[in-house]
Amino acid sequence: MWPRRSSTGACPVAEQGRSTRAIALLLASMAALGPFSIDTYLPSFHDIAQSLRATPIEVQQTLSVYLLAFAVMTLWHGALSDRFGRRRVILVALALFGAASAGCAFATSIEQLWLWRGLQGMTAGAGMVITRAIVRDLFDGPPAQRLIAQITMMFALAPAIAPVIGGWLQTWFGWRSVFAFLVLSTATLWIACWKLLPETLPPEKRQSLHPAYLGRAYWNVLSSPPFLLASSALSLNFAGFFVYVLSAPVFLMTHLGVSETSFLWLFGPAMGGLMLGSWLAGHLAGRRLPGMTVKLGYGVMAAAALINVGINLVLPASLPWSVAPLFLYTLGMSLAMPNLTLFALDPFPENRGMAASCQTFMQSGFNSLVAAVVAPAAWGSTLSLALAMTVFLVLGSLSALLYRRLTLLPG
Repeated sequence: MWPRRSSTGACPVAEQGRSTRAIALLLASMAALGPFSIDTYLPSFHDIAQSLRATPIEVQQTLSVYLLAFAVMTLWHGALSDRFGRRRVILVALALFGAASAGCAFATSIEQLWLWRGLQGMTAGAGMVITRAIVRDLFDGPPAQRLIAQITMMFALAPAIAPVIGGWLQTWFGWRSVFAFLVLSTATLWIACWKLLPETLPPEKRQSLHPAYLGRAYWNVLSSPPFLLASSALSLNFAGFFVYVLSAPVFLMTHLGVSETSFLWLFGPAMGGLMLGSWLAGHLAGRRLPGMTVKLGYGVMAAAALINVGINLVLPASLPWSVAPLFLYTLGMSLAMPNLTLFALDPFPENRGMAASCQTFMQSGFNSLVAAVVAPAAWGSTLSLALAMTVFLVLGSLSALLYRRLTLLPG
C-alpha cells in the first residue's frame, strides 16, 4: 500500500527518505497514455490517407476529434474520481481506451476512425487528470513538487519513443499495427493498475455528483482568478512546444527531409530538455522559493524562443539547428510546470480531482484549438513555427506575471 500524508501534511515516505520511483513510474505510465496515443500514429498519416482514401486534412481531423473529446471529458474524470474513487475510474477508463484502440485498428473508413479516435480521446485523459489528484492525496509542499517532477521525467520518455515505435511499426506492418500496439500496451497497463494501484481517496472524503453541488463546485473552480491564470500559463507554455508536435509530419518530413522512422530528431531533444528540466525542478524543491523556480523557467524559455527565431531568420531549415532550441524550451517549460500545477490545485483541497479536471480541460481544449487552427496556419515554414512558439510564450508569461501580482507570490 502506498503511503498517506500525516496530519502535518508531510508524507511519511518523504520524511523517511524512501524512494517514490515506483509510485512515479506507475503514475507516469497512466499520464503518458494520452500523449502516447497522439505521437505513435503521426508517422502513419500518409499511409492512413491512402488506405482510407482520405485527404490530409481529413486525417489531421482524427487528431482534432481526439483532442476535442479529450478536452470535454477531462471536465468529468476528476469529478467522477472524487465520487467513486481514483482506482475504479482509472480501471474503467483504461478498459474503454483499449476497446477504442481496437476499433481504430479495424476501421474501414475515415469516418469510423474519427469515431474511434473520439472514444480514445474521451478515455485517455483519465490518467493525466487523476494522477495529479493522487499526488495531492499523498503529498504536500516540496514532496509533491518533487513527485510531479519525477513523474514528468518519466512521462517525457513517452513522446520521445512513441513516434520512433510508430515509425518502425508503420514501416514493418502498416498503420493498423500502431493501434494494435496500443491495445497490447493498454492491457499491460490495466493489469499493472489492477495489481499495484491502491485507492488513495477514502470513502469519507468522497464528494457528491448531485447537479447543484457540481454546479457550485465547478463555478468555484472555473471562476477563480488564481486558478485561471496558473492554468492559462501552463496551457500557453505547453502550446509553444505542442505546435511542433502537431506539425511534426510537415516539419520533419517536408521542411527537414527526414523519413517516417526519424521522428526522434524532434522528440529526442525536446524530451531530453523536459527530463533535465524536471530533474532540476525536483532538485530545487525546498531549496528555492516556488516563484523563483517559475521565474527561472520563463527565463530559459525566453532564451530558447529568441534563439529559435534568430536561427530561422539567418539559416535555412536544417538539422540540427532547427530542432536545437526545442531542448532549451522544454527544459524551461518543465522547470515551471510542477509549481504552476500546484498553484492551480492548492486552493481546492476538497475538490482536487475536479480542479485537476478543469486544469486539464483548459489545456487540452486549447490544444484542440491549436491542432485545428494554429498548427495548419503555422506549419508553412520553420520561421512561422518559431514565431508561433514565441507568441504562446509571451502570452504564458503574462498570465504567470498576473498570477504573481494577484497572489503576491514571494520570490
